Amino acid sequence: MNARRALAGAVPTGRSSAVDAGPGFGADDFERARSLIYKKAGISLHSGKQAMVYSRLSRRLRDLDLDSVHDYLDRLDALRGDAAEREWQEFVNCLTTNLTAFFREEHHFPILAAELAARAREPVRIWCNAASTGEEPYSLAMTVIESLGPTANVRIVCTDIDTNVLATAERGVYDAGAKGLDAVRLKRHFLRGSGANAGRVMVKPELRRLVEFRICNLTDATWSPGAPFDIVFCRNVMIYFDAPTQRAVLERMHRVVRPGALLFAGHSENFNDSRDLFTLRAKTVYERA
Repeated sequence: MNARRALAGAVPTGRSSAVDAGPGFGADDFERARSLIYKKAGISLHSGKQAMVYSRLSRRLRDLDLDSVHDYLDRLDALRGDAAEREWQEFVNCLTTNLTAFFREEHHFPILAAELAARAREPVRIWCNAASTGEEPYSLAMTVIESLGPTANVRIVCTDIDTNVLATAERGVYDAGAKGLDAVRLKRHFLRGSGANAGRVMVKPELRRLVEFRICNLTDATWSPGAPFDIVFCRNVMIYFDAPTQRAVLERMHRVVRPGALLFAGHSENFNDSRDLFTLRAKTVYERA
């Protein structure tokens, strides 16, 4: 999952009182990394995340043969041009969280199926943001085919800020025992691998036809989806944002969806403070006000 985004505004404040999380990574380095990921991606890290930040950035230190997070952050600040753009993307990729599964929060999918059936005679555009490694987008595509058939006039725009997980999603290859996939769906929607690919499955072309993958920072005001969306899946994303960032993201979503569009949220997310934008319609399902 799909975490992410950048917003002008307050940067997390308060010094961490924790001890150093690892060699070459002190409290000052954590605060610096914390501030940078907030500015670049809107992710609000609390003070207990030192070990996580150190662990994830350590992978990048090994790739670059650097000795400390301090050196890495100095390098990040010094880069310019294309090299800077690439490395900032690597930094964001390191610090995003991508927890996902097929048909996660399954109570949403009958509601989606009913909404698709109600719109069967019209084209439908779905936005799946924080698409992660693709399990959620392909769950949506399976629901489309099971509800409307393989020739459905539906397009699913799948976005994430992490380029690494998007590459995995585009490949569409998973373990045959992946959580959320039963034998019926495996047979209907996937091709089984053999030989070196035994135990792996690949999404069928009829699923892939429905989806397109794009990089998107949810708090980037310049991002344009094209035509408005009818349905949005934004689940377990807002939990990584502070209240001002959440409000800004919801305002942007409100601008890119049609009146009456549905917004599916995560089980721990609540948008009741933004009823002027989206009103509750069912359990963690909202309608554009």
